[in-house]
Amino acid sequence: MDAADLADLFEPCGKVAVRRLFGGHGVYAGPVMVALESRGVVYLRVDALSRAAFAAEQSEPFVYERSGRKPMSLPYWRLPEAAFEDPDEMRRWFAMARDAAMRAASARRPSSRRRGDIDE
Repeated sequence: MDAADLADLFEPCGKVAVRRLFGGHGVYAGPVMVALESRGVVYLRVDALSRAAFAAEQSEPFVYERSGRKPMSLPYWRLPEAAFEDPDEMRRWFAMARDAAMRAASARRPSSRRRGDIDE
């Protein structure tokens, strides 16, 4: 799967950017990576709030082996099959992934408030 194929796949979801990533591709919605493609398989970002929905569809997490070490997983799970054929399903799954990516990005941002600041 190349960048053009990914852009076509996610077309129902609006504008995305596709960038090369570790031998595959990352799919971005604004500043956050929402999906990744590796070896022709597409995975969407998950978190504690969305993981159960992916598990219910018999989706599987993205797992890779890092330099002969034990397998590592990332918070991305396989795109459910229904999303490939139904634009409404694609939008639904993409929205869950985008929301998970935004929550993760928000959690990483340092607070602009300092300890001791008082709301007025």
